[in-house]
Amino acid sequence: MCGIAGICSKERANRGDILSGMTSALEHRGPDEWGYVSLNPGEARLDRAANLPDDRDARVWLGHRRLRIIDITGSRQPLCNEDGTVWVVFNGEIYNYPEIRSDLLKR
Repeated sequence: MCGIAGICSKERANRGDILSGMTSALEHRGPDEWGYVSLNPGEARLDRAANLPDDRDARVWLGHRRLRIIDITGSRQPLCNEDGTVWVVFNGEIYNYPEIRSDLLKR
């Protein structure tokens, strides 16, 4: 069980304090780890998820609370692709990840 939160706005603003409050309310769903990112659609961002919401003016804010089940050492979310153009937060475990990884490595 994890918790995810997000905000989307038409205009740039600092909503980190609001996102922090939203994810704090989900602490019971994910007490082990948390992460935040603020984004502007169309702008790549390669930073790792931060421990605290930043005060960057943005249009999209994503937050995550994590309960460790399989990957005990960590997989801080939100996560981005290799060039920072796509970000995701998700709730769930991919139980067949060894098979998926093997297939992707073959490709």
